Amino acid sequence: MARELNKIRAVIVDDEPFARERVRRLLESDAEVEVVGECADGFAAVALIEEQSPDLLFLDIQMPGRDGFGVLEEIDAEQTPVVVFLTAYDQYAVRAFEACALDYLLKPFDEERFERALLRAKLQLRRDGAADGVDDEIAAPLAPRDAKANGAGNSHPPSLERFVVKAAGRIFFLKSCEVDWIEAYGNYVRLHVGKSAYILREAIGGIEASLDPARFLRIHRSSIVNVERIREMQPMFHGQYTVVLHDGTRLTLSRRYRGKLQKSLGNTF
Repeated sequence: MARELNKIRAVIVDDEPFARERVRRLLESDAEVEVVGECADGFAAVALIEEQSPDLLFLDIQMPGRDGFGVLEEIDAEQTPVVVFLTAYDQYAVRAFEACALDYLLKPFDEERFERALLRAKLQLRRDGAADGVDDEIAAPLAPRDAKANGAGNSHPPSLERFVVKAAGRIFFLKSCEVDWIEAYGNYVRLHVGKSAYILREAIGGIEASLDPARFLRIHRSSIVNVERIREMQPMFHGQYTVVLHDGTRLTLSRRYRGKLQKSLGNTF
């Protein structure tokens, strides 16, 4: 399909024709979205995603051939879009967020709930820096108005210095500098501190915006790393690297975020 300029490219995957039709109708009423394809099973979904490289994927879980989780396992990491799961079953919610889904729409959902999910997807794509096909014109509304007016686009607000963590019935404070890396966990994040991990009710995009960019850098859609914890970089393929931390943790640096890390480390790789 021909691509319309500046539109978020969406794909719908659901084995129920009525469900696909409803999602398509809701998306087509939004001027910022272009539906570039739809299909009814997991095998066709993988091929369609590889062909269209969508920004946004509405994905059913239970389907013939390959389920929604199987679809995501087959997609190249560089092609993984923002994912909103569609399902009539609530028991998959935890697994969906572990698969880094942005949202989980439980059928039957109303129009207001769908619009909230779509808005969250738009914000996530903008935070990701207009991912693979969403142009700067769409990302621009998120830039502070005063920064744009004064040419202060490189300014950064005061950085978050500590997290308030609830664990085992206790509330304690965790210095941000103590965090090794941060992992997306659906609508939440996991803070990895040594052998411990703590869950916060905050999306990874919001956490990224609040941290000191001289210390913490996004290296993948689902991970942020404390650059002082990096021990070595190991080349992989297609411009990707494995980031090895001092404790042996291995993370993936995707091509999209490579430039910022190179600049931070002095272009050493």
